[in-house]
Amino acid sequence: MKNTKTHYGWLSIFFHWTAALTIIGLFGLGYYMVELGYYDSGYKTLPALHKGIGITLLGLMLLRLFWRLTQLQPAHLATHKAIERKAGKLIHNALYLLIFIIMFSGYLISTADGRGIEVFDLFELPGFGSIFNNQEDLAGVIHKWLAYLMISLTAMHAFAALKHHFIDKDDTLKRMLGKRQEKQTHNP
Repeated sequence: MKNTKTHYGWLSIFFHWTAALTIIGLFGLGYYMVELGYYDSGYKTLPALHKGIGITLLGLMLLRLFWRLTQLQPAHLATHKAIERKAGKLIHNALYLLIFIIMFSGYLISTADGRGIEVFDLFELPGFGSIFNNQEDLAGVIHKWLAYLMISLTAMHAFAALKHHFIDKDDTLKRMLGKRQEKQTHNP
């Protein structure tokens, strides 16, 4: 379940893929629902679903961040160049930062009128109302454009993993799929 010097543990793998699929799904849902008109069938239900999933993702990301900070991180593969290591670290850190900023801006959009966010009829995350002028619109612009940036970085991350798998033929992608292979050496 825990990470080792050479592999990711099952919990890290679970957090990674669950967050990735949820983020892609939220982006697609958000992209679709902004075009809905008042009389469209999903006008009220889809934003509530987007918010509920977003709050659930926040909880998952907080657990993931705690797990990441308390776990050993597998060493880079010896085949990874210094520039790849730096780029990978930069993109990972940027993705974490973007995820939290996007979720916070979504919260600011949803609670600008003082109402809380109902999460799947299980509980309500309280709202504090408008903290600054034009909060809903400004947070909306931030939410939208940072979501586009995050999806772009996610695509770069995915292409890099595919490059490692198909061109470099190393174990980068296999490690995040849970495959245990010891044939390559690792560098700290």
